[in-house]
Amino acid sequence: LKLRFFAEVRLGEALRRCTGHRAPHSMSMLRRFYGGSGSGGLTAAETSVVDELSASHQRLVDDDTEASLADLRSEEGYAACAAFLTTLDKCARALALEVAPRDYRTHFSANYRALFPDNQRHYRVDVLEASIDQHSAIWVNGDKFELSPEAIGHAESLQKAWCELRATLDCWHTSKAEGSTPKVLRAELAERLRVLDDSWAKFECKYISELIAIEEKARALIVNAVNFEAQLRKVVRGSAGHREAEVGLVRCVAHLNSVANFKRKGRDDLGVDILESAREVLQRCESGHCAAYIGAYRDAAETLASDVVAAYDAMRTYLREVGTCIERVDPHLCNNAGLVARLVDWEESWEVGARYVRQAHLLEAVCDLVSEVKAAQELAPALTNMIEDCDVELFLVLPRVVMLCFLADPQKRRAELVRSLLPHRFSSDGEVATILDPELAGLLSQFCEATQTLGKDTAKEMPWAFVVKRAVRGDFEKQDSLTWSPKAMKVVDGLMREVERWSLELQRNCPEDWNQFSAVLVQCLTGAPPKEPPPSFQV
Repeated sequence: LKLRFFAEVRLGEALRRCTGHRAPHSMSMLRRFYGGSGSGGLTAAETSVVDELSASHQRLVDDDTEASLADLRSEEGYAACAAFLTTLDKCARALALEVAPRDYRTHFSANYRALFPDNQRHYRVDVLEASIDQHSAIWVNGDKFELSPEAIGHAESLQKAWCELRATLDCWHTSKAEGSTPKVLRAELAERLRVLDDSWAKFECKYISELIAIEEKARALIVNAVNFEAQLRKVVRGSAGHREAEVGLVRCVAHLNSVANFKRKGRDDLGVDILESAREVLQRCESGHCAAYIGAYRDAAETLASDVVAAYDAMRTYLREVGTCIERVDPHLCNNAGLVARLVDWEESWEVGARYVRQAHLLEAVCDLVSEVKAAQELAPALTNMIEDCDVELFLVLPRVVMLCFLADPQKRRAELVRSLLPHRFSSDGEVATILDPELAGLLSQFCEATQTLGKDTAKEMPWAFVVKRAVRGDFEKQDSLTWSPKAMKVVDGLMREVERWSLELQRNCPEDWNQFSAVLVQCLTGAPPKEPPPSFQV
């Protein structure tokens, strides 16, 4: 290179002698090597920027496992690296280095074009971190993705260029610390920066392109649901095409629920038959459509069925809106608050529907029990206040009332309800629940004896009313001793002690089932309207 320089100088002198002018090219070569007052062919301004880059490099936090790697996981390390990359770009611009081609960014998705708005360098810490973790799997919605061999090759090239640049900057820092002139030439530093930028651009292109492909696959779950919802609006209701689209939509929602609903179970087994059962119940609840669905019975059935349909409609509304801004959907679907909220409501409502709407015998049992509880409110007004206020005491009273209603009519519907909560106490004989457990049979015998004893008493109050009041109050009142004989009160007291033991078993055998049932019962008793979607759309 020096020989070439002196040859150009001699050529310049010959030209000057012939033309009488100085050769500018020879002077630029001279400045390139000696650069006036700078170091290693750098001008004073360039030297200052390199000093700044070296100082920023020294502030990088080294990784505990390997000193050549920067720590990017801690907050301090991430901030130091971000500052270093900013200074790195500043240094490259100060040296007037050409930016590696980045035309590929025009093919990025809208989200990534926002991060990389033009063809400038825009070094980012997360891209550098990805080149370090090149062999780490990427998990999205439970699916495993890995970088292609080509991307890994570019990542290794970037890491090599990164280490070489760091070594060059360490050499610069050591020379400065010793008070000597840095041995790093401008050409050497420029080459290090050029190679790094070129390697960075190649890795960024491949890495971001593969990320976009991964994100498109991750969003496909919600895109499929959006497409089925759109198809459902185009076909005639009741046609074969309509049912096919609805089955597909419900299947997509169930899949979404299993992936994104981290707040509940994430069930994927809630099928379209739940929706169809709810619609059938609502048809029966129409005025004059079915004589069995009247009064409190109808209100309870309508409340549960409406909740299923409302959750489904709310999900469809969400899908219609999110279809207009699909690029805003986070590929990690559990990070989309609006989607998760709809799925939580959907699973909660459909889980109840699967148990108490789809299964007709349990629906009838719940509606029958609601009617009995409303009748009990007439006998014990305190129960009404408990229900309206959702008092804590209500959840002590409800299991007692459930057991008493079962004992009063231990056949068919009420037996099916108690069997769903205490399955180990029953055996199945066809469609009729048959009492198997001797203890439960003993409780039934005790109840029958108590009612017979009360029936023989001379009190003016009905035995059932007396037992219900005792269950609601939890104890006797003073006027009870004036109304009932000591023998009757003793018999009822013994019965209620046993009922209390069984009410605890109702709650403790499977707390999740009991909590769901009690919530359903309170919802039917209060006539709570279906949950409404949020007033403003949220992805």
